[in-house]
Amino acid sequence: MAHATTSAQPQGATGLLLLADGTAIWGRGFGAAGAKAGEVCFNTSITGYQEILTDPSYAGQIITFTFPHIGNVGANPEDIEADVPHALGCIVRQDVTNPSSFRSAQHFSDWLSANNQIGISGVDTRALTRRIREAGAPNAVIAHAPDGVFDMPALLALAQGWPGLEGMDLAIEVTGAETRGWDGGKWTLGHGYAAMGEGARPHVVAIDYGAKHNIFRSLVEAGAKVTVVPAKTSLEDILALEPAGVFLCLGHQLLGLAAGARTMKMHQGHRGANHPVKRLETGVVEITSMNHGFAVDAATLPANVVETHVSLFDGSNCGIAFTDKNAFGVQYHPEASPGPQDSFYLFEKFVSGLTAPATAA
Repeated sequence: MAHATTSAQPQGATGLLLLADGTAIWGRGFGAAGAKAGEVCFNTSITGYQEILTDPSYAGQIITFTFPHIGNVGANPEDIEADVPHALGCIVRQDVTNPSSFRSAQHFSDWLSANNQIGISGVDTRALTRRIREAGAPNAVIAHAPDGVFDMPALLALAQGWPGLEGMDLAIEVTGAETRGWDGGKWTLGHGYAAMGEGARPHVVAIDYGAKHNIFRSLVEAGAKVTVVPAKTSLEDILALEPAGVFLCLGHQLLGLAAGARTMKMHQGHRGANHPVKRLETGVVEITSMNHGFAVDAATLPANVVETHVSLFDGSNCGIAFTDKNAFGVQYHPEASPGPQDSFYLFEKFVSGLTAPATAA
């Protein structure tokens, strides 16, 4: 079957990416059957596809993986970052093979089906990535029809009718449903995620605007006691929990907006596990994991907020700190480990600045 972008359906095609401009990209469907509309982006990571597909920050997005061999280590219940997967599906070059990892508990295609996520293989992902880089992330429909029958007019209407991510309130869709304590910490092979342990710890209330589980694990590992609350939790309810600190799980851009700065939609966004970020105070470069399509406009920062980190790819803002308050944020994912531990100091900095209770709670 041809891998080229075409309007004519090749023989045997059971997967389709239909862009809002009418461009049809054909392939072989796997995972769940059906159709979903969203924004097409690309991710350059060569590992961690299960974590990426369950990352709440990918809500509303169809992920094109630039690395061709996706799914070859299967899936397991430990490598997930949210209770419910949020990405709509994925586009890959090579067909998914049988899993080769001793940790695999499920075939990748079966895992996608169980989580209602659609996959397409046999796509020229390099060509699609170039298109996104040049023209920006398009709206599209990803569809899988095992019988190869697609209602093209209906799918095109679905793609063209999707409103796009700009202005969409996805935090309400991806937040947790209830307040809960978080116990799990660092993961080790054969033991899973460590329990929090005894001793006095500063209490951190993490507001879940779409947080990965590893955010909470990293806070525990850095020495905090963690309570996770839904996005709509009131200030009064948060203060009633008597936190030593509050962690915003979408905090960088929220801090920027609260300070009076503006955010802007990026042309293609930053998505991957190999993004270099420079700490302006020391000149140290961190290798980071990112997924964002918006950025804080550093030119609009007020006088009491300084820029602390910048992307070495395009100079966009990646960190801010208040000079008159104990508050700071970064744009990238400090809980991820592409460096592998380049950014864990941020959790240590945050927790070490808090006061633990006199006795263990």
